[in-house]
Amino acid sequence: MTKDDIRIVFMGTPEFAVGTLRALVEGGYNVVAVVTVPDKAVGRHHDTLQPSAVKRYATEHGLPVMQPVKMKDEAFIDELRSYNADLQVVVAFRMLPEVVWAMPRLGTFNVHASLLPQYRGAAPINRAIMNGETMTGVTTFFLDQNIDTGRIIKQRAHAIADTDNAEDVYNALMTLGAEIAVETIDSIIAAGGQVETIEQTADDTTAPLQTAQKIFKDDCRIDWHRTAKEVYDFVRGLSPSPGAWTTISRSGKSMTLKVYRTTKTERPADEPPGTIIVDGRELYIAASDHLLRIDELQPEGKRRMTARDYVNGMKN
Repeated sequence: MTKDDIRIVFMGTPEFAVGTLRALVEGGYNVVAVVTVPDKAVGRHHDTLQPSAVKRYATEHGLPVMQPVKMKDEAFIDELRSYNADLQVVVAFRMLPEVVWAMPRLGTFNVHASLLPQYRGAAPINRAIMNGETMTGVTTFFLDQNIDTGRIIKQRAHAIADTDNAEDVYNALMTLGAEIAVETIDSIIAAGGQVETIEQTADDTTAPLQTAQKIFKDDCRIDWHRTAKEVYDFVRGLSPSPGAWTTISRSGKSMTLKVYRTTKTERPADEPPGTIIVDGRELYIAASDHLLRIDELQPEGKRRMTARDYVNGMKN
């Protein structure tokens, strides 16, 4: 088999998936169709349809696009089957029914942004940083009946720097994910479809399994009763999106403040957790042990700004 012989259907939605799709197209792989989500209604009156990043790329490169509302829809299944794919590649997409993932003769593999079995779920990058992890990576695995549990094909590790936020790691893993997807396809071709895999297991010497459940607004609220290091990791794990937030009282009114960037300090927190301290042009908030310097934030109803600009506004 060669890459010209293997008909590939690609499935994905966000920019993260575009990295892999681009690598396949530019690498000369035979991508015969793309599956993504339906266009999203946006705008004040929801009267504008916004295509996914994957659809935009696919359309620009003349690839057929399918956008099923339901993955078990018979018309979609028939159309998908008509492409006679040998292999399906999935990156940042929805859960697939067996009738879809079992369709290609060489199977369906997923590119996941963690070192499985750690951080199974929808938000592996955010959750890893929020938990203060220093290592993550990407995994390719064959899909099965459960979420992120299939047999592993390849893995590549990536170190998380203490200054990295979610966007930094997202961009790094997008590139790494594209590379490992190409390597995985090449391995499948070289093995004639019988590529070697390993079962996902967690031995007794590893840390407890962490999950990566979807993040909702309430999950982003900062708990100042945690240590400054824990809050620091929490903030960078949610920056720039969806953004960590807290509530403060100003002029007798409660308001929401999004926090995007902080700096750890060794200054002890002598005030109760959550107390705001203004020191010259610097803004600090007390965690359970130390003060955390706030560097970048967004007050409710205003633009994103430096904490110094915010402090200047407080004094005016």
